[in-house]
Amino acid sequence: MELVSCPTKSLPIAIDWVTCSSTFMQSSLIGFSRGEMTNECFHAVNPKNGQALPDLYVKASLDDVEKACRLAKKASLELGQLDGKRKSSFLIELAQQVESLEEEVVLTMSSETGLPEARVRAETMRTCGQLRMFAKLVAVGDWVDARIDRAQPNRKPLPKPDMRSMLRPIGPIAVFCASNFPLAFSVAGGDSASAWAAGCPVIVKAHHAHPGTALLIGQAVVRAIKKWGLPEGSFSLIFGDGKKVGRSLAQNSCIQAIGFTGSRSGGQALFDLANAREDPIPVFAEMSSVNPLFVFPGMSDQGIEEFSDGLTTSVTLGVGQFCTNPGIVFYPRGKIGNKFISSFSEKMKAFVPSPMLHEGIRKAYCEGFDDLASSSEVEIIYKKEPSEAVGVYAGAGILATTIEFFKRKTSLWNEVFGPSTLLVSYQEVDELLEIAKDMDGQLTASLFGNSSDLDSYSDLVLCLETKVGRLLFNEFPTGVEVCRSIVHGGPFPATTDGRSTSVGEGAILRFARPVCYQGFPDDLLPMELREDNPLGLKRSEN
Repeated sequence: MELVSCPTKSLPIAIDWVTCSSTFMQSSLIGFSRGEMTNECFHAVNPKNGQALPDLYVKASLDDVEKACRLAKKASLELGQLDGKRKSSFLIELAQQVESLEEEVVLTMSSETGLPEARVRAETMRTCGQLRMFAKLVAVGDWVDARIDRAQPNRKPLPKPDMRSMLRPIGPIAVFCASNFPLAFSVAGGDSASAWAAGCPVIVKAHHAHPGTALLIGQAVVRAIKKWGLPEGSFSLIFGDGKKVGRSLAQNSCIQAIGFTGSRSGGQALFDLANAREDPIPVFAEMSSVNPLFVFPGMSDQGIEEFSDGLTTSVTLGVGQFCTNPGIVFYPRGKIGNKFISSFSEKMKAFVPSPMLHEGIRKAYCEGFDDLASSSEVEIIYKKEPSEAVGVYAGAGILATTIEFFKRKTSLWNEVFGPSTLLVSYQEVDELLEIAKDMDGQLTASLFGNSSDLDSYSDLVLCLETKVGRLLFNEFPTGVEVCRSIVHGGPFPATTDGRSTSVGEGAILRFARPVCYQGFPDDLLPMELREDNPLGLKRSEN
């Protein structure tokens, strides 16, 4: 059924879900069909002016969710048997489809998110780059980690059987779109791309803040699936809220794993639901991180200026809505510290209040900042209130306290998702080790100083290795390079599984599990494990 958008009057920004009797609405994509036309729908809202956008999106019914899950389960065996070349061709086709939509994506995504055109184009390029990265990975095929131990029938006292193992797809995956990356962590983002690469069907739960962007990419996915003859249930796109649709997905027995990027409360809720099932499943949720920076003494005046420049950019990048924005900076007291605060404060004043992605994020940012500032021993160094009367704008902020108070007030570790940071002064470097020992899991931690500092404070480095997924030296964490060696993960509460990464080639390992074949005839083994190695893979043998 061809659906068209239904123009409607602007609604107050506070309105999220509405009841609508119109029949001209965009419904979910359930395999190759459209979802039911229920009587509930919603608008996206333009963060720049607070006006509801005209298109309407229908909340999926529970029957829609069940149908999508059944289709995914049915497709999982066929999709799991596809060779790497065909999966690679599908991923390359999808990248080309997304690139062909770039101009339309710029218009739609900018209006739904308030993000500038340059950011939209950059994220489009990153998304397509991720798809091609996984396409190359599965075309080569070595990622399956093929292991072969040949039989030794004459071994004493017992013969050794022939045993061969490799990674196999785990089945249908539920992916929850992130609000802050409408492309790279959404419909065809890293979670979905790595799941398809592993051979798993994907059901995507769209984010309510950018449904139009999700639908554009979702339709591109369907076209690519049809072109390369993948089974229908390889993909579905669901519109709806988390409490109903999200819960139903997490609890459906067809779903074998969950990929999520968002709030700690949302990720924790999914984790609890998945573990309460009769058949618990893994949840790979990237949630909360303050990405602390540790500044060693001895920085020169020029170094302070350069550090302040970089910190300002890192704190305010994307209006502070990156999961790697630095939320806490530990800096030395004294002359260096005073100069740093002065320089950093002046540079932050240049940041012009900008729209956040949606009202929910702006509200949480304001409440989080005020909560940190409510302590008598936390000083507001700088706070810029936006002057705009409409939209969801936010200004930059700087808070400061001492390490002595920080140790006593554990709530100061709470993430504040937005363009602000907390500065914590210390007297002795040894105090940093005490802080690191009590620190929750983080995506990143950054060290700034001289190379000799790494040797002098090696205990701190070793401690931080146990607390983070990515450890940086003299670099800021907001630049996440999509490559073979990147780790975008970390111990709880940064993620629900600190052994995984949601960015880079390693992301595919979340959606695969090892399977061993013992005593199988060679011609009935997977191609990756056959004796003559027809795919030419690098394998671990004997």
